[in-house]
Amino acid sequence: MSSYSIKDLEQLSGIKAHTLRIWEQRYAIIQPKRTDTNIRTYAEQDLKLVLNIAQLKDHGYKISEIAKMTTEAIHQKVMDISERQLAYPDQIHALTLSMLDLDEDQFEKIINTNILRFGFESLIINIIYPFLSRISTLWMTSSIGPAQEHFIVNLIRQKIIVAIDGQLNKQREGARKFLLFLPEGELQELILLFADYIIRSRHHKVVYLGQSLPFEELGFVYNVHSPDYLLTIFKSIPPGYEEFQAYLDKFSAAFPRATILILCNQHSHGPILVPANIRFIRDIQELIQLADH
Repeated sequence: MSSYSIKDLEQLSGIKAHTLRIWEQRYAIIQPKRTDTNIRTYAEQDLKLVLNIAQLKDHGYKISEIAKMTTEAIHQKVMDISERQLAYPDQIHALTLSMLDLDEDQFEKIINTNILRFGFESLIINIIYPFLSRISTLWMTSSIGPAQEHFIVNLIRQKIIVAIDGQLNKQREGARKFLLFLPEGELQELILLFADYIIRSRHHKVVYLGQSLPFEELGFVYNVHSPDYLLTIFKSIPPGYEEFQAYLDKFSAAFPRATILILCNQHSHGPILVPANIRFIRDIQELIQLADH
């Protein structure tokens, strides 16, 4: 069972630590345990309760009203909001709860409802993509365990693969060939899978190599398929810009006939000289524009 500090709750819920202390004293709505040195600690149930309270407050409920509700009533009202309100933050909140509870049925309900309402691509861009950012925050603060992260990531992965399989194998006039891969040691492939879906849905050709591909193997596939584009993802540019510059130069020289696309939303801290056949893409929307045009 995870344990959280009051600062964890503040970061994850957006409710100030000072406000949480007032609620504890005035309404006894949250009852943290205390360490031997009198430091507040909160259990996973406390985190979910605070997240639900934050959601109700965002929808106009007063804390004095919420304090009179049972935990079950608060949870039910939040579920009602997520089913009734189609605003993206409400759906992201509902997904977060389904992850914390390991609730696959609730996950399926949220995903299928939003696919019907908005379509798969809009679901990924407006709900799943920001939700993954929330997962990163939860993971870095140890607010979720490996089981919860693996649970939700694999459910999302299954949905994207099903959507990819549903694309017609029909190439448009002027179609391009994309070779997709993650560098050696990189295992988080959800965004790469979604890039696969985006490109195939525009009727381009995709050669998908997945996660942690050795550089030498990339050269072998490149020689077989002669792709127009190589697409990879960096979660962040390494701080040692000299090493990264050497990697870019090696990358550029190894695949001179292709345009190399690097999806990365962070910039280098050093004077990087980007080779002519390398292009940085800031976000998934920029990739969509490239695939469209």
